[in-house]
Amino acid sequence: MSVLITGGTGFIGSRLAYACRDSGQAVKVLGQENTPAERANACWLTEKGVELILGSVGEEGVVRDAMAGVDTVYHLAAAQHEANVPDSHFREVNVEGTRRVLDAASAAGVRRVVHGSTIGVYGALEGTIDENSPCRPDNVYGITKLEGERVVRSFNGRLEAVIVRISETYGPGDRRLLKLFRAIKGGRFFRIGNGRNLHHLIYVDDLIDGMRRASESDRAAGHTFVISGREPVTTDAMMDAIARALDVAPPRLRFPLWPFMAAAVVMEAVLRPAGIQPPLHRRRMDFFRKGFVFDQTRCREALGFEPATGFVEGARRTARWYEDQKLL
Repeated sequence: MSVLITGGTGFIGSRLAYACRDSGQAVKVLGQENTPAERANACWLTEKGVELILGSVGEEGVVRDAMAGVDTVYHLAAAQHEANVPDSHFREVNVEGTRRVLDAASAAGVRRVVHGSTIGVYGALEGTIDENSPCRPDNVYGITKLEGERVVRSFNGRLEAVIVRISETYGPGDRRLLKLFRAIKGGRFFRIGNGRNLHHLIYVDDLIDGMRRASESDRAAGHTFVISGREPVTTDAMMDAIARALDVAPPRLRFPLWPFMAAAVVMEAVLRPAGIQPPLHRRRMDFFRKGFVFDQTRCREALGFEPATGFVEGARRTARWYEDQKLL
Protein backbone atom coordinates (compact mmCIF):
# COMPACT_ATOMS: atom_id res chain seq x y z
CA MET A 1 0.00 0.00 0.00
CA SER A 2 1.27 3.45 -0.91
CA VAL A 3 0.45 6.44 1.29
CA LEU A 4 0.67 10.19 0.64
CA ILE A 5 0.66 12.61 3.57
CA THR A 6 0.15 16.31 2.86
CA GLY A 7 1.60 18.59 5.49
CA GLY A 8 3.93 15.71 6.20
CA THR A 9 6.83 17.80 7.51
CA GLY A 10 4.66 19.08 10.36
CA PHE A 11 4.42 17.55 13.81
CA ILE A 12 1.52 15.14 13.26
CA GLY A 13 2.32 14.44 9.62
CA SER A 14 5.94 13.49 10.26
CA ARG A 15 5.03 11.13 13.11
CA LEU A 16 2.29 9.56 10.99
CA ALA A 17 4.71 9.13 8.09
CA TYR A 18 7.18 7.29 10.27
CA ALA A 19 4.47 5.03 11.73
CA CYS A 20 3.22 4.11 8.25
CA ARG A 21 6.78 3.52 7.01
CA ASP A 22 7.54 1.39 10.07
CA SER A 23 4.53 -0.82 9.30
CA GLY A 24 5.86 -1.57 5.81
CA GLN A 25 3.89 0.94 3.74
CA ALA A 26 5.51 2.96 0.97
CA VAL A 27 5.21 6.58 2.12
CA LYS A 28 5.39 9.88 0.27
CA VAL A 29 5.29 13.19 2.06
CA LEU A 30 4.24 16.49 0.51
CA GLY A 31 5.48 19.27 2.75
CA GLN A 32 7.48 22.41 3.20
CA GLU A 33 10.58 23.54 5.06
CA ASN A 34 9.48 26.97 6.25
CA THR A 35 10.54 26.55 9.89
CA PRO A 36 13.47 24.94 11.71
CA ALA A 37 11.10 22.24 12.97
CA GLU A 38 9.89 21.43 9.45
CA ARG A 39 13.47 21.28 8.20
CA ALA A 40 14.44 18.95 11.03
CA ASN A 41 11.41 16.73 10.37
CA ALA A 42 12.17 16.63 6.64
CA CYS A 43 15.74 15.53 7.33
CA TRP A 44 14.57 12.90 9.83
CA LEU A 45 12.00 11.47 7.41
CA THR A 46 14.49 11.31 4.56
CA GLU A 47 16.86 9.37 6.80
CA LYS A 48 14.01 6.94 7.56
CA GLY A 49 13.46 6.23 3.86
CA VAL A 50 10.36 8.38 3.34
CA GLU A 51 10.04 10.01 -0.09
CA LEU A 52 9.95 13.79 0.38
CA ILE A 53 8.22 16.08 -2.12
CA LEU A 54 8.80 19.74 -1.34
CA GLY A 55 5.77 21.81 -2.29
CA SER A 56 2.39 23.03 -1.14
CA VAL A 57 -1.26 22.25 -1.78
CA GLY A 58 -1.37 25.55 -3.64
CA GLU A 59 0.64 24.00 -6.50
CA GLU A 60 -1.79 22.03 -8.62
CA GLY A 61 0.87 20.27 -10.69
CA VAL A 62 2.85 19.19 -7.65
CA VAL A 63 -0.26 17.83 -5.96
CA ARG A 64 -1.30 15.95 -9.10
CA ASP A 65 2.13 14.37 -9.59
CA ALA A 66 2.34 13.37 -5.92
CA MET A 67 -0.80 11.22 -6.29
CA ALA A 68 0.81 8.77 -8.73
CA GLY A 69 0.49 5.21 -7.45
CA VAL A 70 -1.10 6.27 -4.15
CA ASP A 71 -3.77 4.18 -2.41
CA THR A 72 -4.45 6.34 0.66
CA VAL A 73 -4.10 10.07 1.29
CA TYR A 74 -3.89 11.71 4.70
CA HIS A 75 -4.60 15.38 4.09
CA LEU A 76 -3.06 17.34 6.96
CA ALA A 77 -1.71 20.45 5.22
CA ALA A 78 -3.36 23.55 6.70
CA ALA A 79 -2.96 27.19 7.53
CA GLN A 80 -3.38 27.20 11.28
CA HIS A 81 -1.25 29.29 13.64
CA GLU A 82 -0.40 32.20 11.37
CA ALA A 83 -1.61 35.48 12.87
CA ASN A 84 0.24 37.79 10.47
CA VAL A 85 -1.55 36.89 7.21
CA PRO A 86 -4.88 37.95 5.72
CA ASP A 87 -7.98 35.76 5.95
CA SER A 88 -7.62 34.99 2.24
CA HIS A 89 -4.51 32.92 3.02
CA PHE A 90 -6.53 30.58 5.26
CA ARG A 91 -9.19 30.19 2.59
CA GLU A 92 -6.61 29.49 -0.12
CA VAL A 93 -4.95 26.72 1.89
CA ASN A 94 -7.78 25.22 3.94
CA VAL A 95 -10.53 25.37 1.32
CA GLU A 96 -9.03 25.65 -2.15
CA GLY A 97 -6.00 23.55 -1.20
CA THR A 98 -8.34 20.83 0.04
CA ARG A 99 -10.26 21.01 -3.25
CA ARG A 100 -7.01 20.52 -5.21
CA VAL A 101 -6.07 17.50 -3.11
CA LEU A 102 -9.49 15.86 -3.52
CA ASP A 103 -9.60 16.65 -7.25
CA ALA A 104 -6.18 15.10 -7.77
CA ALA A 105 -6.98 12.08 -5.60
CA SER A 106 -10.22 11.43 -7.47
CA ALA A 107 -8.50 11.70 -10.86
CA ALA A 108 -5.70 9.36 -9.74
CA GLY A 109 -8.06 6.65 -8.48
CA VAL A 110 -7.06 6.97 -4.82
CA ARG A 111 -9.06 4.59 -2.65
CA ARG A 112 -9.48 6.71 0.49
CA VAL A 113 -8.73 10.21 1.74
CA VAL A 114 -8.54 10.88 5.48
CA HIS A 115 -9.05 14.60 5.92
CA GLY A 116 -7.55 16.17 9.02
CA SER A 117 -10.00 18.74 10.40
CA THR A 118 -10.12 20.29 13.86
CA ILE A 119 -12.21 20.63 17.00
CA GLY A 120 -11.98 24.35 16.22
CA VAL A 121 -15.10 23.92 14.06
CA TYR A 122 -17.11 23.83 17.30
CA GLY A 123 -16.00 27.30 18.39
CA ALA A 124 -16.71 27.77 22.10
CA LEU A 125 -19.44 25.13 22.34
CA GLU A 126 -20.15 23.96 25.89
CA GLY A 127 -21.16 20.58 27.26
CA THR A 128 -20.21 17.15 25.97
CA ILE A 129 -19.59 17.31 22.23
CA ASP A 130 -19.94 14.62 19.59
CA GLU A 131 -19.94 14.46 15.81
CA ASN A 132 -23.55 15.68 15.62
CA SER A 133 -23.05 18.75 17.80
CA PRO A 134 -23.59 22.11 16.05
CA CYS A 135 -20.52 23.71 14.50
CA ARG A 136 -20.04 27.37 15.43
CA PRO A 137 -16.45 28.32 14.55
CA ASP A 138 -15.40 31.69 15.92
CA ASN A 139 -12.15 32.41 14.08
CA VAL A 140 -10.92 32.24 10.50
CA TYR A 141 -9.08 28.97 11.06
CA GLY A 142 -12.18 27.14 12.29
CA ILE A 143 -14.40 28.79 9.67
CA THR A 144 -12.19 27.74 6.76
CA LYS A 145 -11.63 24.24 8.15
CA LEU A 146 -15.41 23.78 8.30
CA GLU A 147 -15.63 24.98 4.69
CA GLY A 148 -12.92 22.45 3.84
CA GLU A 149 -15.06 19.70 5.37
CA ARG A 150 -17.90 20.67 3.02
CA VAL A 151 -15.51 20.34 0.09
CA VAL A 152 -14.54 16.84 1.24
CA ARG A 153 -18.19 15.76 1.55
CA SER A 154 -18.87 16.96 -1.99
CA PHE A 155 -16.56 14.19 -3.24
CA ASN A 156 -18.58 11.37 -1.64
CA GLY A 157 -19.34 8.90 -4.39
CA ARG A 158 -16.16 9.70 -6.30
CA LEU A 159 -13.85 8.31 -3.61
CA GLU A 160 -13.98 7.16 0.01
CA ALA A 161 -13.54 10.20 2.25
CA VAL A 162 -13.27 10.28 6.05
CA ILE A 163 -13.15 13.45 8.14
CA VAL A 164 -11.32 13.37 11.47
CA ARG A 165 -11.70 16.33 13.80
CA ILE A 166 -8.45 16.37 15.71
CA SER A 167 -8.28 17.48 19.32
CA GLU A 168 -5.30 19.29 20.89
CA THR A 169 -2.35 17.03 20.14
CA TYR A 170 0.94 16.77 22.02
CA GLY A 171 3.84 14.39 22.46
CA PRO A 172 7.36 13.78 21.17
CA GLY A 173 7.98 16.01 18.16
CA ASP A 174 5.58 18.75 19.27
CA ARG A 175 6.99 22.28 19.39
CA ARG A 176 3.70 24.03 20.20
CA LEU A 177 3.76 23.10 23.89
CA LEU A 178 7.54 23.37 24.09
CA LYS A 179 7.33 27.01 25.22
CA LEU A 180 4.99 25.97 28.01
CA PHE A 181 7.33 23.21 29.19
CA ARG A 182 10.29 25.61 29.05
CA ALA A 183 8.48 28.32 31.00
CA ILE A 184 7.38 25.91 33.73
CA LYS A 185 10.85 24.39 33.98
CA GLY A 186 12.40 27.85 34.26
CA GLY A 187 9.87 29.04 36.86
CA ARG A 188 8.67 31.76 34.46
CA PHE A 189 5.12 30.58 33.91
CA PHE A 190 2.09 32.05 35.66
CA ARG A 191 -1.51 30.88 35.57
CA ILE A 192 -4.05 32.96 33.68
CA GLY A 193 -7.76 32.81 34.45
CA ASN A 194 -9.40 30.38 36.85
CA GLY A 195 -7.61 27.31 35.43
CA ARG A 196 -10.80 25.24 35.40
CA ASN A 197 -11.39 25.11 31.63
CA LEU A 198 -11.03 21.60 30.23
CA HIS A 199 -8.66 20.26 27.57
CA HIS A 200 -9.41 16.90 25.99
CA LEU A 201 -5.89 16.48 24.63
CA ILE A 202 -4.67 13.45 22.71
CA TYR A 203 -1.18 11.96 22.77
CA VAL A 204 0.25 11.83 19.27
CA ASP A 205 0.68 8.04 19.15
CA ASP A 206 -3.00 7.61 20.04
CA LEU A 207 -4.02 10.07 17.34
CA ILE A 208 -1.99 8.20 14.73
CA ASP A 209 -3.65 4.94 15.78
CA GLY A 210 -7.08 6.53 15.36
CA MET A 211 -6.23 8.04 11.98
CA ARG A 212 -4.87 4.80 10.61
CA ARG A 213 -8.00 2.99 11.77
CA ALA A 214 -10.02 5.64 9.93
CA SER A 215 -8.05 4.83 6.77
CA GLU A 216 -8.75 1.10 7.04
CA SER A 217 -12.19 0.58 8.57
CA ASP A 218 -15.02 -0.34 6.20
CA ARG A 219 -17.39 1.50 8.54
CA ALA A 220 -15.49 4.79 8.32
CA ALA A 221 -16.05 5.86 4.71
CA GLY A 222 -18.30 8.88 4.37
CA HIS A 223 -18.32 9.63 8.09
CA THR A 224 -16.88 12.20 10.48
CA PHE A 225 -15.04 11.33 13.70
CA VAL A 226 -13.85 13.37 16.66
CA ILE A 227 -10.56 11.88 17.85
CA SER A 228 -9.63 12.91 21.38
CA GLY A 229 -7.63 11.58 24.32
CA ARG A 230 -8.38 9.34 27.25
CA GLU A 231 -9.73 11.95 29.63
CA PRO A 232 -10.24 15.73 29.81
CA VAL A 233 -7.98 17.67 32.18
CA THR A 234 -8.21 21.22 33.49
CA THR A 235 -5.59 23.82 32.63
CA ASP A 236 -4.44 23.75 36.25
CA ALA A 237 -4.10 19.95 36.17
CA MET A 238 -2.06 20.25 32.98
CA MET A 239 0.33 22.69 34.64
CA ASP A 240 0.71 20.44 37.67
CA ALA A 241 1.34 17.33 35.53
CA ILE A 242 3.98 19.11 33.43
CA ALA A 243 5.70 20.39 36.56
CA ARG A 244 5.83 16.84 37.97
CA ALA A 245 7.18 15.52 34.66
CA LEU A 246 9.95 18.13 34.83
CA ASP A 247 10.53 17.60 38.57
CA VAL A 248 9.98 21.28 39.41
CA ALA A 249 7.53 23.18 41.58
CA PRO A 250 4.21 23.99 39.86
CA PRO A 251 3.47 27.63 38.99
CA ARG A 252 1.96 29.60 41.86
CA LEU A 253 1.20 33.07 40.51
CA ARG A 254 -2.22 33.64 38.97
CA PHE A 255 -3.58 36.62 37.02
CA PRO A 256 -7.04 37.42 35.63
CA LEU A 257 -7.76 36.67 31.98
CA TRP A 258 -9.27 39.98 30.84
CA PRO A 259 -6.08 42.12 30.65
CA PHE A 260 -4.41 39.55 28.42
CA MET A 261 -7.47 39.29 26.17
CA ALA A 262 -7.54 43.08 25.85
CA ALA A 263 -3.84 43.15 24.99
CA ALA A 264 -4.34 40.41 22.40
CA VAL A 265 -7.10 42.37 20.67
CA VAL A 266 -4.92 45.49 20.51
CA MET A 267 -1.87 43.60 19.22
CA GLU A 268 -3.91 41.92 16.49
CA ALA A 269 -5.41 45.23 15.39
CA VAL A 270 -2.03 46.97 15.23
CA LEU A 271 0.38 44.25 14.08
CA ARG A 272 -1.61 41.94 11.83
CA PRO A 273 -2.31 44.55 9.10
CA ALA A 274 1.45 45.17 8.97
CA GLY A 275 2.16 41.47 8.43
CA ILE A 276 3.75 41.08 11.86
CA GLN A 277 3.03 38.01 13.97
CA PRO A 278 1.50 39.31 17.24
CA PRO A 279 3.26 37.86 20.30
CA LEU A 280 -0.19 37.64 21.88
CA HIS A 281 -3.43 37.00 20.01
CA ARG A 282 -6.93 35.79 20.82
CA ARG A 283 -6.45 32.26 19.52
CA ARG A 284 -3.47 31.87 21.83
CA MET A 285 -5.65 32.96 24.75
CA ASP A 286 -8.17 30.23 23.88
CA PHE A 287 -5.87 27.90 25.80
CA PHE A 288 -6.93 29.61 29.03
CA ARG A 289 -10.62 30.15 28.33
CA LYS A 290 -12.14 27.47 26.05
CA GLY A 291 -13.14 24.06 27.38
CA PHE A 292 -13.94 20.84 25.55
CA VAL A 293 -15.21 17.38 26.50
CA PHE A 294 -15.82 14.87 23.71
CA ASP A 295 -18.00 11.79 23.47
CA GLN A 296 -15.93 9.00 21.92
CA THR A 297 -18.74 6.53 21.23
CA ARG A 298 -18.53 6.71 17.42
CA CYS A 299 -14.75 6.17 17.40
CA ARG A 300 -15.08 3.25 19.76
CA GLU A 301 -17.93 1.53 17.89
CA ALA A 302 -16.93 2.22 14.26
CA LEU A 303 -13.15 2.21 14.52
CA GLY A 304 -12.52 0.11 17.61
CA PHE A 305 -10.42 3.02 18.85
CA GLU A 306 -9.58 3.55 22.53
CA PRO A 307 -6.90 6.12 23.46
CA ALA A 308 -4.27 4.49 25.65
CA THR A 309 -2.25 7.37 27.11
CA GLY A 310 -3.43 9.71 29.85
CA PHE A 311 -2.00 13.19 30.19
CA VAL A 312 0.22 12.47 33.21
CA GLU A 313 2.06 9.70 31.36
CA GLY A 314 2.00 11.62 28.08
CA ALA A 315 3.53 14.70 29.72
CA ARG A 316 6.28 12.53 31.20
CA ARG A 317 7.14 11.02 27.81
CA THR A 318 7.03 14.44 26.15
CA ALA A 319 9.32 15.98 28.77
CA ARG A 320 11.78 13.12 28.31
CA TRP A 321 11.82 13.69 24.54
CA TYR A 322 12.42 17.43 24.99
CA GLU A 323 15.29 16.65 27.36
CA ASP A 324 16.79 14.05 24.99
CA GLN A 325 16.66 16.60 22.17
CA LYS A 326 18.19 19.25 24.48
CA LEU A 327 15.24 21.54 23.79
CA LEU A 328 14.61 22.53 27.40
